[in-house]
Amino acid sequence: MKQLTEQVKLRNGVVLKNRLAIPLMTTRMSYYDGSVTGDEIAYYGMRTGGAGLFITGVANIQENGLGWTGELGVYDDKFLPGLSKLAATMKENGTKAILQIFHAGRMSDRKTLGGEQPVAPSAYAAGRAGSEVPRELTNDEIEEIIENFKAATVRAIKAGFDGVELHGANHYLLHQFFSPHSNRRTDKWGGSMEKRYTFIERVVDGVLGVVKESGHKDFIVGYRFSPREETDPGFNLEETLWLVDKLADKELDYLHISLTRYDRATDIAKYADKSMLQYVYEKINGRLPLISVGDIHTREDVEAALKYSDIAAIGTGVLIDPKWFHKILANRDSEIRTKLNQQDRDLLMIAPGTYAFMEMKTPHLLVK
Repeated sequence: MKQLTEQVKLRNGVVLKNRLAIPLMTTRMSYYDGSVTGDEIAYYGMRTGGAGLFITGVANIQENGLGWTGELGVYDDKFLPGLSKLAATMKENGTKAILQIFHAGRMSDRKTLGGEQPVAPSAYAAGRAGSEVPRELTNDEIEEIIENFKAATVRAIKAGFDGVELHGANHYLLHQFFSPHSNRRTDKWGGSMEKRYTFIERVVDGVLGVVKESGHKDFIVGYRFSPREETDPGFNLEETLWLVDKLADKELDYLHISLTRYDRATDIAKYADKSMLQYVYEKINGRLPLISVGDIHTREDVEAALKYSDIAAIGTGVLIDPKWFHKILANRDSEIRTKLNQQDRDLLMIAPGTYAFMEMKTPHLLVK
């Protein structure tokens, strides 16, 4: 059995102090333009120092990549002072600070984008209610987005982050290019699975190239992905395992699966015998570390998740109890706060946007 306190070596040789991580969480605490706020610094500072890895909420790599208001920005040098403060705050007691970067693609709307139509690989709306039909990206725009992912990585290095995570999950732009639902192109960017992978490969190779050119050998690059889509058409676990195999052969330092529950299985008969996490872990076969996530709240959950991963990420738990990691590592499990009381929101720096997200996703953990 893997121990929580064991160190983990990433592919580039960087060593994490333990097998625990804080995943991205949507806080909506930034200024309207994406600048870091004082409250945001306090929120991250309250929760760092225990986990080996701490991943920020998403930072958009260009202005029309914004997914929602209150989101971090990394599309301009003007953000560097605030991002530098954020990175320094997160890097307490050996915790590695990772800036997650993304473009929301069609998972945005005109209201969020100041009247501008969202963009996507193809002009097809997302499956969720109220989704707008996006504008199909031109070839030149796609090339510009790739360059902006690279530029965002340069800024992350300048700001002092230990790494970046490419958000290729949860139906955002990287995910959209791989999806047969959102990508119905017939050019070099779409069609076959290999062509739908082209954009992902270009972004990954571009970011890895920037890091190599920078000379920062210890700079971490991770990639987050979703194991399957619920849409029709959509990619299933078999296609994801193909993608994972491709990514595991890149010089990425870790992969991060996106799951609502770590032991969730798929209803596809061919893959019904094991959890999706187990299938992915076996496909990686030790080539690089895998981060598991999803409904992990207790020591027992962590141990179960680590059976088929190398690092376990705890999200809601650290929202409710900022010292979750300190307590679990000190064997003070009984002291961990497991419910969020309404009157404790200010004390715990739970912003209205964060609380609204919890009301939608984890209402059973709230006491009103």
